[in-house]
Amino acid sequence: MGGAQLTPMMIMAAAFILDLLIGDPRWIPHPVIGMGKAIKKLEAWIRRRFQPEHLKKAGILLPIVVAGGSLVITWALLQLLGWIHPWLAWAAEIVLIATTIAVKGLKDAGMEVYRHLKKGDLPAARNSLGMIVGRETSHLDEPEIVRGTVETVAENIVDAVISPLLYALIGGAPLAMAYRAVNTLDSMVGYKNDKYIHLGWASARLDDIANWIPARLTALLLTITAVILRLDSKRALRMVRRDARRHPSPNSGFPESAVAGALGIRLGGTNVYHGVSSFRAYMGDALRPMEAQDIRLTNRMLYTVSALFVIIALLAIWAVGGTLWT
Repeated sequence: MGGAQLTPMMIMAAAFILDLLIGDPRWIPHPVIGMGKAIKKLEAWIRRRFQPEHLKKAGILLPIVVAGGSLVITWALLQLLGWIHPWLAWAAEIVLIATTIAVKGLKDAGMEVYRHLKKGDLPAARNSLGMIVGRETSHLDEPEIVRGTVETVAENIVDAVISPLLYALIGGAPLAMAYRAVNTLDSMVGYKNDKYIHLGWASARLDDIANWIPARLTALLLTITAVILRLDSKRALRMVRRDARRHPSPNSGFPESAVAGALGIRLGGTNVYHGVSSFRAYMGDALRPMEAQDIRLTNRMLYTVSALFVIIALLAIWAVGGTLWT
């Protein structure tokens, strides 16, 4: 392909900017919807074909078929478009990577809760929070609504921002889409309940592995972000060291404890799922009561840490004078 070419860093940065500008417009079909349909159909096929005692082995098929299929289909599509014209492939790659990122969507979801709280409309705030969390929200007071929102934004900095950006940088849209497929699998079948304890174990384990490095990288970047935003960076790092591994997830505790430490608040506590109370380990110290403003501060951390990752990646690639993939 002669003439100008877009480097992997340019493509990733363009996808990041595209997400910041337009997010995920509802009128554009989202790949995750297709992944979700594929997962449901494959799950139904597995349950028809395999006896309950064989579901654990059969569960390996889910990430192989869905994540592997997402990677291969994306690669084949880009190859086809590149054969027609390189710019078609680059444009498609930018759009596809943008669909794996959700900076704007995450911020908008948090700010919707924030606006309802500022108006004093607790029922609307509970309803908006219920759209982005699995816990019951109908009984929550304002501090608990704030906690749920901050936890969700903090946790998803890994899943919705740093992980997809990192995998896009390493392997372009095919690897970013494979990661999104793994993440979607975990959200649909990665539960330790009677229905999915066997079928979903491989998907849940792969999601843990895929997010292991990004989660720890995110905690470090959030600490640097705290310095930039003049929050408590020392406490952020201290809370990561003290509390991150108390979280039931091997990864979610890292961003949550970093945000809790930076803001001087305490996350975690008792949540209710389908009428059953579940205690989640505390992250951070309650130096002050939580308030609606903490949602805005968390969103500022979200935007800053996202931009920080892109800038550091750009500088790192420029310093070594090469690209990660061609």
